[in-house]
Amino acid sequence: MTTPRPAELAAPTPLARNAAWHRAAAWARGLAWVSLMAMLAEGAVGLWQGLTVRSIALTGWALGSAPEALASAMVIWRFSGRRTLSESAERRAQRGVAVSFWLTAPYIAAESVQELLERHHAEPSAIGIALTAVAVVLMPILGQIKQHLGAMLGSAATSGEGIQNHLCGAQAAAVLVGLVVTAGWSGGWWLDPTIGLVIAAAAVWQGVRAWRGDDCGC
Repeated sequence: MTTPRPAELAAPTPLARNAAWHRAAAWARGLAWVSLMAMLAEGAVGLWQGLTVRSIALTGWALGSAPEALASAMVIWRFSGRRTLSESAERRAQRGVAVSFWLTAPYIAAESVQELLERHHAEPSAIGIALTAVAVVLMPILGQIKQHLGAMLGSAATSGEGIQNHLCGAQAAAVLVGLVVTAGWSGGWWLDPTIGLVIAAAAVWQGVRAWRGDDCGC
């Protein structure tokens, strides 16, 4: 009988590793459902307020909920049924998440430039301030958990969805600052479209990273 080497004794058995992996996959799928519901609510309320007060930053952030919801849907698809163990499904989901970053960037950039040229003054929005404040707290928590799960699963799609949540939180913080400044200082009209341009640029860059699989963390 061959005596096991210390490394073999320390290594987890395939059964234990597979069980842990499947638990992580279930968590990734469940959190994706939570994000999907949150994005739908966030997008509806944010778009309503953004169009009402004519804030391109708030409108752009709300429109960003659509690709973020798509990213969540891709992760749900990735870890459902027989696709859970499919490498090709992982790659397709990863690219779907990447494309989700690029969907609204052109619109946000174009509208931001137009607002800057026209020197448009957005109106204050108490509901928009409250909505973005909630996102500032919630989104980074979801993003951190998903990136951790993505590293455990070796899933760039899951990590990319987590980056989407972080980006949403960062955008929400920028929009929140813009809304507060605009409400108290009419001379800060330029801050709203400028934040919109930053949001568009960040979305394009994160799309490139997700396409390459740079966010996998593994």
